[in-house]
Amino acid sequence: MTTHASLLAPAVALNGVDDVVIVGGGLAGLFCALKLAPRPVTIVTNAPIGDGASSAWAQGGIAAAVAEGDSCDKHTQDTLAAGDGICEASIVRGMTGEAAERITDLLSYGVPFDKDLAGKLELSREAAHSENRVVRVRGDMAGAAIMAALLEAARNTASIRVIEGYSACQLLSEGRYVTGITARRRGGTQMITIPAKAVVLASGGVGHLYGTTTNPNEANGHGLAMAARAGALIADAEFVQFHPTALDVGLDPAPLASEALRGEGAVLVRADGNRLMEGVDPLLDLAPRDVVARAIHREIAAGGTAFLDCRRAIGADMESRFPTVYAAAQKAGLDAASALLPVAPAAHYHMGGIMSDASGRTSVDGLWAAGEVAGTGAHGANRLASNSLLEAVVFAARIAEDIQGLMPHHRVHHWAEISDHQDIASKRNVRERSVVALIRRTMSQYVGVERSEEGLQAALALLQEAEQYCRRDTIFNMVQAAKLIAGSALLRKESRGGHFRTDYQEKSQDYAKRSFVKLTQIDELAKAAQESAAGKAAVQAMELS
Repeated sequence: MTTHASLLAPAVALNGVDDVVIVGGGLAGLFCALKLAPRPVTIVTNAPIGDGASSAWAQGGIAAAVAEGDSCDKHTQDTLAAGDGICEASIVRGMTGEAAERITDLLSYGVPFDKDLAGKLELSREAAHSENRVVRVRGDMAGAAIMAALLEAARNTASIRVIEGYSACQLLSEGRYVTGITARRRGGTQMITIPAKAVVLASGGVGHLYGTTTNPNEANGHGLAMAARAGALIADAEFVQFHPTALDVGLDPAPLASEALRGEGAVLVRADGNRLMEGVDPLLDLAPRDVVARAIHREIAAGGTAFLDCRRAIGADMESRFPTVYAAAQKAGLDAASALLPVAPAAHYHMGGIMSDASGRTSVDGLWAAGEVAGTGAHGANRLASNSLLEAVVFAARIAEDIQGLMPHHRVHHWAEISDHQDIASKRNVRERSVVALIRRTMSQYVGVERSEEGLQAALALLQEAEQYCRRDTIFNMVQAAKLIAGSALLRKESRGGHFRTDYQEKSQDYAKRSFVKLTQIDELAKAAQESAAGKAAVQAMELS
């Protein structure tokens, strides 16, 4: 395992051995903890539980084939089509087949999914779905409502302990077996180690490695980097989904204008009022996200502006039907019912992640992964809308079942108190802030909606150079995660799904398969990139305070 210098500081060890440690308090982490009850579980979260989770911000809902006339086979075929040839078909079939059961679970936890007067679930359609199968809450409130219900259930479950305000930064191991984690107090210097019989990474995505993202600040790739540094295999890291319609109003994170708006008839237009997707794709505004994102990206790159026009399709009903979007627009001084909404692509979801199998097991013993940090193969090259929450609950439940079957447990648990009254405040210095800014600028410029060999070499060289300025594990993990994405993108010399190369614009049969890398391989690629002409030029022009 790679050990970064900053991790050599002494850490407070919590007495006893926790049964299971879950890193992340989003949907996957909470659902897994609830399914593990009454086994003792410790959830470690950087932000107050639920606040730093992308799940809570999800506006679409959960895709599930529960309507008459729909089927798991249809849902599977739609998912495989969106995944552009590299989904794990058996994983997809299993996921869609368990969707109805997981919806029933969520209803049992009190999630108030929309229902009609007869008590049946109301379903909507999103891009690239052939049927209405998205289960929602009040139009665009599904993520927040699901998280609220699960948080309430977790608070009422005695076997679940939550440690808030600590950022997991390294996996502990003996040989090839993970034995716990090290975490740093948010805003401080205190380090703690938490031993475990099993560790579940449910730490979320990578959006904040980019300058424009719809993700919360905590989605910075730290779980991906932790696993890679422990020797885990990383799958499909090059595939980042850019949501085409983030509100372009200067906010960070960028507010999301849900896919459901276009599902309800909203259209994309240029500044002159002409439809943006005319002649781009037969599905027009409901084309796959990567197609729509590139169309908007190119319009903006050419000096134009892209707008989402909701006026005719939704109009005065915006506030009641899409309250989250309405409020975000209002905060930016726009009336979503009567004004055109400026939009731009933003880093939204990572299809790749830590390679994990049908039970959520990674390539490292004692380590499981669930949710966005996992690379199950369910999404392939381009995630189908509203499959992310489904994947989170399906694999969280499977991990719980797998751990329960592997390890006997006792209901008695004794947890040590964590004292932080003598902790020393820690703030990012100017250099650390500059490194973070460099990462986000580099990823957006060179590893974004469109990529090229020259740009990817420049990105890797800059990230490799930035390593020497990392004094804290959290920043170091961000650099490592960014390198994994950029290096994997350099290795895939084709365009497929969310990965588009301007120098290899067509799909290639040579790459009609998933990608798997280790951090050592990417390190060598980054060192070579430093010697390339593009890499040398980028480093020479590098701006870092």
